[in-house]
Amino acid sequence: MAAWSASATGVRKIEGKVLQKKLKQSTKIWLAVIVGLVSLVLIGVAVLKTQSYQPTPQAETVAQQSGQSRDEGLFFAAKKPQGPTVIFYPGALVAPASYSLWAQKLAENGHNVYIARFPLDLAVLSGKRADRYLRQHPNENYVIGGHSLGGVMASRYASQHLSPQLKGVFFFASYPDQKGDLHGTDLPVLSLIAGQDGVLNQKRWREAQAYLSAQTTIAQLIAGNHAGFGSYGAQKGDRPAKVSNAAQQRWIVTEMSEWLAELQ
Repeated sequence: MAAWSASATGVRKIEGKVLQKKLKQSTKIWLAVIVGLVSLVLIGVAVLKTQSYQPTPQAETVAQQSGQSRDEGLFFAAKKPQGPTVIFYPGALVAPASYSLWAQKLAENGHNVYIARFPLDLAVLSGKRADRYLRQHPNENYVIGGHSLGGVMASRYASQHLSPQLKGVFFFASYPDQKGDLHGTDLPVLSLIAGQDGVLNQKRWREAQAYLSAQTTIAQLIAGNHAGFGSYGAQKGDRPAKVSNAAQQRWIVTEMSEWLAELQ
C-alpha cells in the first residue's frame, strides 16, 4: 500500500511538472501574440502619421496667433458673436490647424468657430466629439459640418441630436450617408463643392442628395479642388486647382457668411 502511494505521488509530481510546462508555453505564446498585436498597432499609427496632412506655414501661423488650442480642438473666438457658433469636423488625416484661414475670417465676421480634434485625425473614431464643446455651452446656437469624411460624421451627429439650438448643417466636398439622413427635417443645409475635386466620390455625392433636407443650398467653385477647403498642400488623388488657395478660402468665407446670415 505504501509502495502504491509513493508511486501515485510520483505520478502527480510528473503531471504537475507537465502542466506547469504547458502553462509556461501557453503564457509565452499569448505574450508573443500580445506583443505582436501591440507592434502592429504602433506600426499602423506610425504609418497614419506619415500620411497625415499638416497645415501650411501660413495656416499654422494663423492658428498659433489667432486660435486657442484646447485638448478637444482649436477655437477661434469672435470679438462680438452675432450668430450661431460653427462646429467643424476636419477631413480624414487632416490636422485641425489646416482650416485656420477661413476659420479666422469667420470669427472676424462674428461667428465663434470650433474645429474639433480627433484621435489620429479621424472623425470616424470619435463622431460625438461636438459633445465636448456643447456640454460647456448647452444653450448656445450652433451649426455643424465638416470636410470630406468629417462632413459625413458631422451629419450623423446632427441627425442624432436635433434640438432648437441646432440651426443648420454644412458640407465641404462631402455628403450625408443613411446614418446622417437629414431628409424630413427642416434644417437649412449648405453644400459646397469644387469642380476640380479628384477625391470626392461623385456617384455617392449624387446619391446622397436623397438624404438632404428640402432647405439645401448647393454652391460650386468650378476652379477649386478638394484640398482647397483647407490649407495643407496637395492631397493624394486630387486634381490641381485652377485658382489659388487664398481665392478658395475667400470663397468659402463668402458662402458661409451669407448662409449664416440667413439663419439669424
